[in-house]
Amino acid sequence: MPKITFIIDEAPQTVEVDLATLPYSHHGKPGSLLDIAKNLDIPLEHACGGSCACTTCHVIVKDGAANLSDMDDDEVDRLDTAWDVTPRSRLGCQAVVKGDVTCEIPMYTRNYVQEGGAIQLGKRGKSEEVPS
Repeated sequence: MPKITFIIDEAPQTVEVDLATLPYSHHGKPGSLLDIAKNLDIPLEHACGGSCACTTCHVIVKDGAANLSDMDDDEVDRLDTAWDVTPRSRLGCQAVVKGDVTCEIPMYTRNYVQEGGAIQLGKRGKSEEVPS
């Protein structure tokens, strides 16, 4: 069973997944990073529903890129529109897992309101408090 590590806000969360029995969440390709994230309640934004029409599920693969499906032309074209794309960038909706993978979910793709985050617009988090 592959181990997938999602790094969110510098905190890694590792899950083991039996890809043969994972139910399809209908978000992205079956067995994709997005499909796995949705099944396991890991917050990976996907404004287009995982149809490769946006870049909100952009992830940066830190390790295990060879354990993901190859990129097709649609993903390459869509990534050209992503902010801060790197040579290790993938779209979570298109990257189908075949083995162990570690990926980071960039902060700028996080939708804290939809994902139940603790920040509110116009307010600082406790770690950002300005001393008086």
